[in-house]
Amino acid sequence: MPRARLNHPALSQIATTPEILRLLMANVSEEQSSWAPAPGRYSIAEVLEHLSHVEGHCFRHRLEKILAEDNPEVEPYDQNAFYAQGMYSGRDAEESFAHFEEQRDDNVVLLSTLDPDSLKRTARHAAIGSITLDNMLHEWAFHDLAHVRQITELVRAQVYYPNLGPAKEQYSVRP
Repeated sequence: MPRARLNHPALSQIATTPEILRLLMANVSEEQSSWAPAPGRYSIAEVLEHLSHVEGHCFRHRLEKILAEDNPEVEPYDQNAFYAQGMYSGRDAEESFAHFEEQRDDNVVLLSTLDPDSLKRTARHAAIGSITLDNMLHEWAFHDLAHVRQITELVRAQVYYPNLGPAKEQYSVRP
């Protein structure tokens, strides 16, 4: 009997995020990708490095633990601490994006081969308690969409807003 393959709404979002980001960034220059709207706020390049880092050091790590162990403990991912340490700064946006895409492709392949029953597997998150793989997939898609929105606002502010001419009076940007 053939094994059922995972069909999950979050998986389709997770699979399409790189393409969405690629399309958003089609007209972004290297200079624009490194612009941050204010101290302590992310540039596009920093968001892409964060996505690359969190893909392997949080989501893939948790996924492997949940699949390999019964109810393992998973650590919180503190993006603010990584940002403060400079983990995301000074990186080439395209290199970070390529690394993110490569990891994401691998993760989507793995996720799509899972049996639907694996969604019930649990882990203990050190800060929030018990989570299921299903919860984590929803978090993964939710996280992606937050950064799609963030990059969209940065692209709006850097690529299109400066060239609106008199229409600028009708808009504001808050990247």
